[in-house]
Amino acid sequence: MVRDGGAHGRFPGQIHAGVAWWMAACFVVTTRTNCLVVAHDGESTSVEFFDRLCQGAVNAQHYACQVLNRGQADEAGLLVAMREAGDVPGIRVTTKRTGGDTVQVTIALYSRDGKPLDEPGGLAAIRRMIAEDRVPIPVNETSKGRVQPFGTAAGKDTDK
Repeated sequence: MVRDGGAHGRFPGQIHAGVAWWMAACFVVTTRTNCLVVAHDGESTSVEFFDRLCQGAVNAQHYACQVLNRGQADEAGLLVAMREAGDVPGIRVTTKRTGGDTVQVTIALYSRDGKPLDEPGGLAAIRRMIAEDRVPIPVNETSKGRVQPFGTAAGKDTDK
């Protein structure tokens, strides 16, 4: 499930929204970032996972991560936002219908250079943290981050 630049799985069944929380919290910790750009593809399942992802990112140990919500965006839009925010890491949630009520969910993680996260870049560490049940919760309330719209944080018009 955690491979090829992120987490992937069939929903319902193989993956649940809590995985998004874990992935984001572990990603913030392994990248040691205090700023992250996040996006989704607009599908209802993606939005459900995205909401949990944002909560995980702001609850990552002592990083007080500022989560810049790009909202609905394709991969190119996320990568541009990551550059505009100062070459920060990013995460994008997508779903693909596989038949009936089942979808394939992908939580794609991108390093500061805009490339999918690889094993030495942090994916192996994230997998290990999850396997060892090492929850990266905040050390105190002042260590908690916040989610804000990307355009507002970047001083841009959010209607564009």
